[in-house]
Formats: sequence, structure tokens, C-alpha cells
Amino acid sequence: MPFIARLAYAQKGPVNVGVVLPLSGANAQFGVNSLRGIELAAEQINKAGGIKALGGAPINLVVADSTSTPTTAATVGQRLITQNSVVAILGAYASSLSIALSEVTERRDIPLLTMSFSDQITSRGFKNIFQVVAKASTLGRAQLTETAEIAKDAGQTLQRVAIMYEDTAYGTSQAAGIRETAKQTGITIVMDEAYPLGITDVTPLINKLRGADAQAVFPASYLNDGLQIIRSMRQQRIGIPVIGGAGGYIIPDFKQGLGEFAEGVLSIAPGSHDLAPELTAEFRQRHGYFMTHEALEHAVCLSVLVQAIETSGKADPAAIRDTLHTTRFDQGWAKAMTGGAVKFDQTGLNTLSEPLMVQWQGDDLVTVGPSKYAKKKPIWTA
Repeated sequence: MPFIARLAYAQKGPVNVGVVLPLSGANAQFGVNSLRGIELAAEQINKAGGIKALGGAPINLVVADSTSTPTTAATVGQRLITQNSVVAILGAYASSLSIALSEVTERRDIPLLTMSFSDQITSRGFKNIFQVVAKASTLGRAQLTETAEIAKDAGQTLQRVAIMYEDTAYGTSQAAGIRETAKQTGITIVMDEAYPLGITDVTPLINKLRGADAQAVFPASYLNDGLQIIRSMRQQRIGIPVIGGAGGYIIPDFKQGLGEFAEGVLSIAPGSHDLAPELTAEFRQRHGYFMTHEALEHAVCLSVLVQAIETSGKADPAAIRDTLHTTRFDQGWAKAMTGGAVKFDQTGLNTLSEPLMVQWQGDDLVTVGPSKYAKKKPIWTA
């Protein structure tokens, strides 16, 4: 598996940071977005003088393609550790990839900073895993509660909902959050259907949805599956509100792939570009589209890692891990997160991260909830 060593500054003593992302395969666009966010943050750090506690040492990103398979993620992670002396690893976008990668980093005592959602990420008692976003069950819970509030403000009581989700760590964790919240709030789930990642025919799902009498549908899927689901729904004139589970619902490709069918689609999200436009504007200028949440959160991962090195004064994995567990990070890209900072608990979960509700309005994805973060009012399409 080839590696791309990115050393942009010929300074002495660079700090090697591993980056494992799906740069090919089904999730390649998410990997590309993520890498662009990391590269932007690294360039800013190096231009500002590098890591000052280490005499201005620059960040050197050592990038590996996980493809879109967990076994490859684990294999390339192992190679980064043994061959490139990385002090930490960032990645690997999809929860299934990050879970496989984390098995390697935990055994080798190397910190792994991730923006993957799955509850499994921080529920296994690992000491070297750091999840900068809210876990999937929390996102699922907010997905339902925020939707109920939006419906209520529009004069409708949410009573019957449908869930459809891919049968991966991400999809199942998120569906569990919706399911448990529905039980607690008295909302009836009239359809609860898992499907395989990369589904080729969504017709059975859509037919079941048509007969379910749901007021809203909550799909958790990556891009290609999400495009199929929404396109099929709208072509068959199923006009109920759609509330996506992040993933493929909140990247520019979703709007490009669906055109007018994307209008009004809601989604839960762990972060949003419009919360910190002063930071994310440069990404849009460079790449011609808004900074996607995975690009933003991976930039946060690198920023927090560098702050941990600055605080500890050491490019040492154990010192970095201990600092990550005990420090509140409120500088650089960490300010783009909800709460304006990142603070990990002993499981490695960022306790300050709050889910956001975003919506496609026109050509942009805007934050519409919770109200304290909203940039525009939500539109309820029913």
C-alpha cells in the first residue's frame, strides 16, 4: 500500500502525524474532504511557526489510503506506526474503519483522534481513543427530539416515524438512539428497517415506507444510498419530511446529485461550517464548496493534537495521551465546535459536543437548530 509523505517545510525535526482515510472506494469523497481539512490546518500551523514548544518543529502528515475496508484501515495503520514513527493518527472517517484502526493504535499505545460517531468508539475502555464529536446514539436522540420541536413549531404533533439505516456500526448506533428516544417520548415507529451498505435496489424500502403512514422518515446512510432513497421517494411522490443521519446527507455531492429533490431535506450533524465562518471561509475559497463537517472535524483533530503537544512539551505518544485526557482545548480549530472548545472525558469522548440540525435551503446547508446555534429558521415540508 503506497504512502504519501507530505513535508512542505524543510525545517529540522518534523513531527510525523499519521492520517488514515478512505481515499478510494465507496467513501472516497468523504476521505478527500477530510484530507483537505487536515491539510488546511497543518498548513496554517506550519506557517504560524510550527510547534513552538518544540522549537518550531513543523507538522509532517504521513497519509495512507484505508480504501473503504476495515482490514485495510488496520493494516495501513500498523505500517504508519512501525515504518513512519508517527506520534498519533487521525482518521478514519467511517466508524467501521475507525474501530478496526483503533484496535491497532490501542495495542501500540498511539493516540487516535477521530470524528467517527459509533458508540463503540469510546465504549470499549480504550485509553488511546479520542472522539471529537457526540456519539451516534446521542445524534440519533437529537435527530428525533429536534425534529419533534420543528414539527411542533409548524403546528404538527409528531406521532409516527419511520427509520431506515445501513447495518454498519454507524447506522445501527444511530438507529438505536432514535428507537430509545421514541420509546421515551411516546412516538410510534411504524417502520424500522436495516439494509446492507451499498444497497442496489431501494424499491422494497420505499414500498414499505409508502405503506407505513409515517409523518417523517429518518434514514442513516452514506452518499450513494442516500441519493437512491431520496430520489426514489420524491419520484414516487412521497413528500414527507426527510431527516438524515449526517453521513451522505450533508455534503455538496448530495445537492449536486439530487438537485431540487434536496430542497428542505433536514439532517442531524455533529458540526457545521456556518458556526465559525471566520475559520471555514478559507476552505470554501480554496475548494469551491462549503467546509463539510468531516473536513472541519478532522481539522479540529489536528488542532487539538498540536495543542496537546504544545501543552505537554513533548512529541511523545504517552505524554500526548495524558494531556488529551486532562486538558480543555479552546484555541485554533477547537473554537469551531459547539461550546467553542473540546474536552475529553476518561473514555475519550468530547463532553462539549452537541448535535446540530441542518437543512438544505437553496444551494447551501444551514444550521437551523438548536435555536441557540441556528442561522436560519427551519422549514417543515409536510
